[in-house]
Amino acid sequence: MKKHNFYAGPSILSEYTIKNTAAAVENFAGTGLSILEVSHRSKEFVAVSDEARALIKELLDVPAGYEVVFLGGGASLQFCMVPFNLLNKKASYLDTGTWASNAIKEAKFFGNVEVVASSKDSNYSFIPKNFTVSPDSDYFHFTTNNTIFGTEMRYDPEVGCPLVADMSSDIFSRPIDVSKYDVIYAGAQKNLAPAGVTLAIVREGALGNVERPIPTMLDYRTHIKKESMFNTPPVLPIFAALQTLRWYKELGGVAALEKINLEKAAILYDEIDRNKLFKGTAAVEDRSIMNVCFVMNEEYQELEAEFNSFASAAGMVGIKGHRSVGGFRASIYNAMPKSSVEALVATMKEFEKLH
Repeated sequence: MKKHNFYAGPSILSEYTIKNTAAAVENFAGTGLSILEVSHRSKEFVAVSDEARALIKELLDVPAGYEVVFLGGGASLQFCMVPFNLLNKKASYLDTGTWASNAIKEAKFFGNVEVVASSKDSNYSFIPKNFTVSPDSDYFHFTTNNTIFGTEMRYDPEVGCPLVADMSSDIFSRPIDVSKYDVIYAGAQKNLAPAGVTLAIVREGALGNVERPIPTMLDYRTHIKKESMFNTPPVLPIFAALQTLRWYKELGGVAALEKINLEKAAILYDEIDRNKLFKGTAAVEDRSIMNVCFVMNEEYQELEAEFNSFASAAGMVGIKGHRSVGGFRASIYNAMPKSSVEALVATMKEFEKLH
């Protein structure tokens, strides 16, 4: 039976990425060596890293004055690396979920952090609006997509100071005006590659302005200068990322991906809103097109475990909601085919008929 992978991360990768990466595990670039054992200094792998970083710049229309680096530690390391490099006097943060909250906690080690708004009291079911950011903030940090709660900011806010964003779960899903940002970072394991690499897009002019000394490994300038080769990089995830980026380009780029993603999300949200058994958990205007969160309507809550089993038997994998929300979560990242979304919808309709 075909499996439909709705896991939130690590998550679905394109067949293109899996096939080409699997081939490279056997024989990388005709070297007779596996990508698992090749030197990161070999000309073949340096070409992979260079092309991947160039494709990121091309797909996201990254302007001059910015560099792309591959880092370790996931987005969680960026929670401290960003303020280490950028927080001089004060930074503003928006609290929209677990990962935003974690970023706020880390930033407080480095200076004054102003939380401009939070939706915590409503279990992060919406994105706060009409908040004010101090124009003298060194930066305004926000999480674009909240995987646990299914909310998303699908725009680049105008707040009067530079932006910093954690785009781990929706990078490459929509066009971005990179010129508004000092740093964009993203763990790869949702929309790019297997876990193990993090990309950061950094405005070079934003660096070197803090008074504190920065450990070499945590200084963005180190990795920019060494072209992501200061330490041994995660070779396999970077190779897989290149395959994904090539596939994105073949599909028509980020604008084409956004159109596909909007269509997939609409199919699933329409069914949630129509089906008598289910309801969405996020405010309609803030619904994520990457992570669709929903629960059973009150009168049918006793059917939750049964639906999980029913969906699993139909080939749906990873739709159980996060423990802090409950219910269900269908992660429909860039690599998720529309046919899998349609299969989930068909399963929901069939379960409705049974009850």
